[in-house]
Amino acid sequence: MNEALLARMLEVLNPEIVGRLRRAVELGKWPDGQRLSREQVATCLQAVIAWETKHLPEAERTGYIAKEEKEGEVCDDPAHVHEQEVKFLH
Repeated sequence: MNEALLARMLEVLNPEIVGRLRRAVELGKWPDGQRLSREQVATCLQAVIAWETKHLPEAERTGYIAKEEKEGEVCDDPAHVHEQEVKFLH
């Protein structure tokens, strides 16, 4: 999506519209039951994320994951990165 179109879209979005777009992406369809195309999903997500970035605190945005800090541990310090084996189950 080009920046001019995104800027125009952000001007008309409000919490109600953003909620409807978010819900459409969650369900994969519009309220009338029509399925969203891949392009529509991408456009809706871009609009929701851009609007939330401008209007909501980080902890209230779509996709936010709270980082739990353990007592005495500094999460952002690269020296505290621990490697852990990942196992894939079939």
